[in-house]
Amino acid sequence: MSALPLSGIKILDLTRVLAGPLSAQMLADLGAEVIKIERPGTGDDARAFGPPYLVDPDGKENNNNSFYLCANRNKKSVTVNIAKPEGQEIIRELAKGVDVMMENYKVGDLKRYGLDYESIKKINPRIIYCSVTGFGQTGPYAPRAGYDAIFQAMGGLMSVTGHMDGEPGAGPMKVGPSIVDYMTGMNTSIGILSALYHRDARGGEGQHVDVCLFDTVIASLSHYAQIYLVNGKTPPRRGTWGNGGMPAGVFRCTDGELMLVVGNDAQFERTCAVLGEPELAKDPRFIKNNNRVVHGKEIMAIFAGLFLKRPVAYWLEELEKAGVPSGPVNDFAQMFADEHVRSRGMEVKVDHPFEHSLSLIRNALTFSATPINDYRAPPLLGANTKEVLSSKLGYDEAMIEGLKVKGIV
Repeated sequence: MSALPLSGIKILDLTRVLAGPLSAQMLADLGAEVIKIERPGTGDDARAFGPPYLVDPDGKENNNNSFYLCANRNKKSVTVNIAKPEGQEIIRELAKGVDVMMENYKVGDLKRYGLDYESIKKINPRIIYCSVTGFGQTGPYAPRAGYDAIFQAMGGLMSVTGHMDGEPGAGPMKVGPSIVDYMTGMNTSIGILSALYHRDARGGEGQHVDVCLFDTVIASLSHYAQIYLVNGKTPPRRGTWGNGGMPAGVFRCTDGELMLVVGNDAQFERTCAVLGEPELAKDPRFIKNNNRVVHGKEIMAIFAGLFLKRPVAYWLEELEKAGVPSGPVNDFAQMFADEHVRSRGMEVKVDHPFEHSLSLIRNALTFSATPINDYRAPPLLGANTKEVLSSKLGYDEAMIEGLKVKGIV
């Protein structure tokens, strides 16, 4: 078995909340050594984003909540007060020995501390310095702060998400999870890895990588935004309806719901046979997918009546036999209990100081030669401060204790 793909890469992570930490976690999973910098006393803002929290050995809740736990495994936590000159010096000293420095402060914030890209580049010209912000390093909105839901709204995602006009509850709707943060985390990882490849494999140099949530959500709209660019019209909200093949959507059965996507004409013909109405496939309104899109409300209404005749399990079995894509609408309990999810090992166990067998979600990447098998629990606040300062910077115990007394670490 080979070493993990990023073994030997060192990352200094000054990001907080979700997008940046998710990217740093991805890189840590891949073998990079990630030193997470947190504020003394309070730590990453995510630690205060609400329950549920783990409880310590005394039964008390602490700052290890689900929001923090989902994005910070395989890292080392070091507390440093970067508002103090001594703290700034610690960051600069650490930056000298790393490949990547990540931050998600407001544009210009770190310049006043001498921790911006131009300042760090002077002491480490080969560094990949990645800034993750709401609106990017340039443009009129660059100074603004923002969170995931703001970008779902401003970036157009909410305008095409939600119940169809005319239905109860119609109107723009936020996607449940912080999906823009997650996608930005993925883009951040891609940007950092690309810059590293340019530097190391192509004889390039270090550089500044600018990733933002606003750019990410706009790019993620993909074919939806392309429709607007082609015809000048924003696609309507479709609820659970599909975006290409029809019919597609959630259908109620006698005991629950299923999701169906009929992707082509052959699948439509087989679906009609499963539903006991093979003649539907010969109806001039529905013969071709383009026809079914035009007559979407009609075919969806017909299918809705037919699916109400049987339970979910029956339809899923028959549709599977017919090779038609479909699936149950699972809640989290059903999803994690699914035999395929279990076989893929999507839930992993780690040994956390407050919970011996803490469940986390595994990295979604699977490698044949360099499998990701080592998952370490997200660290307690400042758990690695002494280790990092002594091993990386040569600080002795007295120096570290002195910094603690001053509130620097």
